[in-house]
Parts: sequence; C-alpha cells; structure tokens
Amino acid sequence: MMNIQYEGTCQSRITFVYEDSDFPDIKQVFKGEFLSSFPQICNAGLTVYIGLGKKEELTPRKLMDAVSKGVREMKKYNQREAQVDLSPVMEKFGLQSVRCAVLGIKLGLYEYNPFRSNRREETGLYVLKGVEKTEKAEQALKKATNLADSVLYARELVNMPGNLLTPELMAENMAREAEKHGVQAEILDAKQAEALGMGAFLAVGNSSGNPPKLIVLRYLADPDSKQKTALVGKGVTVDTGGYCLKSSGSMLGIKGDMAGGAAVAGAVFALAANKVKTNVVAVIPACENRISSRSFVPGDVIRSMSAKMIEIRNTDCEGRLILSDAVTYAIRKEGATRVLDIATLTGAVVGALGFSTAGVLTNSDEWWDELSAAAKVSGEQYWRLPIFPEYEDLLKSTIADIKNLGEDYCGTITAGLFIKAFAEGLPWIHIDIAGTAWVDKPVFEHQVVGATGAGVTTLYDMLEGAGRRS
Repeated sequence: MMNIQYEGTCQSRITFVYEDSDFPDIKQVFKGEFLSSFPQICNAGLTVYIGLGKKEELTPRKLMDAVSKGVREMKKYNQREAQVDLSPVMEKFGLQSVRCAVLGIKLGLYEYNPFRSNRREETGLYVLKGVEKTEKAEQALKKATNLADSVLYARELVNMPGNLLTPELMAENMAREAEKHGVQAEILDAKQAEALGMGAFLAVGNSSGNPPKLIVLRYLADPDSKQKTALVGKGVTVDTGGYCLKSSGSMLGIKGDMAGGAAVAGAVFALAANKVKTNVVAVIPACENRISSRSFVPGDVIRSMSAKMIEIRNTDCEGRLILSDAVTYAIRKEGATRVLDIATLTGAVVGALGFSTAGVLTNSDEWWDELSAAAKVSGEQYWRLPIFPEYEDLLKSTIADIKNLGEDYCGTITAGLFIKAFAEGLPWIHIDIAGTAWVDKPVFEHQVVGATGAGVTTLYDMLEGAGRRS
C-alpha cells in the first residue's frame, strides 16, 4: 500500500532545486537543469536532488514530472520511504503543489504486471514537507489522491487483456466502481439497444460472441442547474478492424480501443469521490469489432438511432458508428444539454500531433475555452482542428444520409465531423486520444509503458471548474 501524508519522518529526502536559484550546498556539482538528478549520501540518509529548471518556466505538469523523477530515483536506490520537500514550489503554486506531488508519486510509480508470478504490490511512504497543515491542505491531499486513483483506474482498464475485459466484464467492473462512489449505473443489453433502434451500435457489437453492453453512469449533484454534460467514451474492448482487418503489426494494440470509455468513467468517479457540484452522465458503448457471419461489411447501409442512414465504407471505422448512437442516446434519453465524446479514433491524429497531444474539434468557442483552461491545470495537451464546410462535404453519400469514411486525407477531422452530425446542434466537443492514450516509449516522466489514463484529469478539471463557477 502506498501512503502519502503530511506527518511522519523518513531518512531519505527528495529536494527540488531551481536552475536559477542560489543553493550553495550543492550548486558546484549540480546545476538544477530540468529533470536532472544528483544523489547524496550522508549519515542522515539519502538525499536526491531533482532539477526544476528555470523558475519562470516551471508548470504544474513539469512539477508533476519532477516528483515522478524523484520517487523513481529513490526506487532505483531501493528507497520506498522519503520526505518530499515542496517548500521551493509552494510560493509559485500553493496547494496545487500538493496535487502535482500526489499525481507525480502515484502515476510515476505505477506498474502493470498482474500476471507475473513474482509480482509485488507497490508500497511506500511519502511525507510531504513544506506545506502548512490546514483544513484546505488536508482537502487538497484527499482530492488529489482521489483524482490520481481515478487515473490509475483508467490505466488498469486500458491495460487489461481483451479476453479478460469483454463488454460484459467491463460493464460489471464499472458498475462495482460506481457503487463505491454513489454513482448510479445502468447497463443496457443488446435487446434493449435494439428496442431503442441503436442500429449503428449493434452493427458493430453483433459481430462478436461477446454481446455488447451500453454502460450509463449518472452523477447528478447540482439539482439547481439545468445543465447536464454528457461524456461519451468509445468502449471497443477488442478491435480487429472487422472485415477491413487490421495488419498483424497493429494487432497488439487492439485491446486498448476503449480508452475513451475508461477516461469518462474515471472522470465521473473522481467527480463523485470529491463531491463536485455538477451534473454529468457518462455513456459508454461497449462492444467488440470482430469477424463473423453476423459482421457488417463495406457497402452495407445501416439505420442509426437518430434515423439517419449510414453507408459503410470501412468496417475499421467502427468507433464513430457506436459513438453516433451513444450521442443520440445521451441527448434523447438522458437529456444532455451539451456533449463531449472522447475516443481512440484515428491513426491520422498520430501523424498530425504525435503521442503528446490530442486532437479536438468543437462547434463551441465557449466550451473550447473551458477545455483549454482545464488543460492548463491538468498539464495535458490539446490542439483544436478546423471545421470547414468542405470537410463536411467529404462525408456525403450518394445512397444514404452519410458515409462513415471520407477521403484519404483529413482523416481526424472527418471522423470527428461524422459524430458532429449526430449532436443535434448542441454544444459539442470531440477529442481524439489515439496518440495519447498509450505510449510504448513514455513522452513525459509521469508516464510508464502502456496506458496513460489520458483525458481523466482534464475532464475532471473542466467539470470541477464549471461547477465552481456555477
């Protein structure tokens, strides 16, 4: 078990040093460049110095990375107990430093190896120093711990092998977690989805012997507000590509195509754990995209829940199909007043933005401002892509209302615009995390190989900020 607290003593110590600060005890041998480290052993124990870079350039995400670097250095020296001295950063960040420290510790030390016979549970004691112990400080520590645990929850789901996380098992997992947090969970099966006319969702979900589930998580904590935000997350637990089969080189990644669903679930659970005043409903269409006698094929025309007819051009463009029905469900059945969808949707976004930045499309400048403000707190990176009429024209079908694939260009944009067609004119945001949900080589220090938990903190901060303003 890992404990992070304000009280206690440890022989080992993590000390942060600015590059442009006067630190005479160590500056002759250690300059303080960002993420540089220097261990010093004396009779009192081990001290690891971690560089913060220049003070004016330090951001919350950089601080989180510096903390991750510090605890990993301690682990390298078999030290799992340490004081973390936050006094150098409290002036700049205040109690946000506590959040950065907690996320840096928990995310930086996370490992996914549950199937190893010699697996050892990560344990440790980290005592935060330099923070005045007040009620606000205690709340900051508690809230940060809940948020970090929700990110780890999302990582665990995305890392899970597909045979151990079928749609049904994921639904059961989320229902159990919802009960812990007082979140209302409803699980709809294929028959219920069929009764609702969710033809796009079922076209994908019926391809597998593991039946699809529509997972609905409701956290309604602001009865005085008429606003209800829908978070719609793609939940494809296994994506072979269907009859447009993925290449063998892409097959190892097909288990993580439900990272959007994990992100919205994690965000809702964090909001509930921290009792944020907001109304949010998460809708997660959970299914597998496989090859069978019931699979849809290119050339098919399917009827969506919205009654729009969709021409199938590519069966590996299944995410936008299930999200279209989930968006319609969120609006018509849950009464959402605005809709955000998040998904590992296109490889094109990786070509455009790499593995550090998610792509965004939206029809609402105001909501984009909210998301951008939240990203400054979370440290995640988002880039807004344009919406022009000629891009929407790329989805026009000659035989149906819309087709599920555009041309060989603008792939991220047209994928998002397909979902926009089902948003019924409401404020809408689409986030493509295909590049940021998983890393084979970590981009930031708080990441590890595998799932990142992308989106959880930003969605939480966006709704926490909105709730605070209301």
